[in-house]
Amino acid sequence: MQINITHRPGNSAAKVSLEAGESITAEGGAMIAMSGHMQVETTTHKKDQGSILGAIKRLVTGESLFLNHFTPAGGPGEVYFGTALSGDMMEYNLNGPGIMVQSGSYVASSPSVDMDIQWQGFGKALFSGESMFLIRLSGQGPVILNSFGAVYPIQVNGEYIVDTGHIVAFEETLNYEVSKAGKSWLSSILGGEGLVCKFHGQGTVWCQSHNAGSFGASLGPNLKPR
Repeated sequence: MQINITHRPGNSAAKVSLEAGESITAEGGAMIAMSGHMQVETTTHKKDQGSILGAIKRLVTGESLFLNHFTPAGGPGEVYFGTALSGDMMEYNLNGPGIMVQSGSYVASSPSVDMDIQWQGFGKALFSGESMFLIRLSGQGPVILNSFGAVYPIQVNGEYIVDTGHIVAFEETLNYEVSKAGKSWLSSILGGEGLVCKFHGQGTVWCQSHNAGSFGASLGPNLKPR
């Protein structure tokens, strides 16, 4: 399997080249184009392992109900994946600790990568304004994620603070807590920063340059009613 991300960072697409018998699993609706002899199998979980529980777990994260599994028949093939919002994509090779992915950032992964859902708890989800669930990816193999705007890594060694709406993913070696950005709630609200995630430990956080929630809030008042 070869992954090539093109047209970065504003309009990225991921070209995945597969040998005969190789497969890649992708979020429903992520495919842009594919070879004519590509076979597609649709399930609610891993290939050949669809289940009602898997479907429910995916629904609560805000992801698509279905996953598509692409396999070329009779020879090599290729498939292109795109992003829902204009932005970048990244490839990450799992070979150790898992990563936690925010809802909407998962695009595709090798079938050898396991996907599960982790409950954040009411407190973290309610006060961060994000989903109550995170996608946990573990195992071995490549993963493709997307971002709104550019995506870049931040190496954490101790403590680091990131705005909740700018998180794409982070290594599960990190602990985090939701807190106010300023010294007081008033300064946090008036300063426009609101709530942030304070990461502790050692690991990587991947951030996106744009915040989808802020973008939607600024765009909404300018939309004319139908």
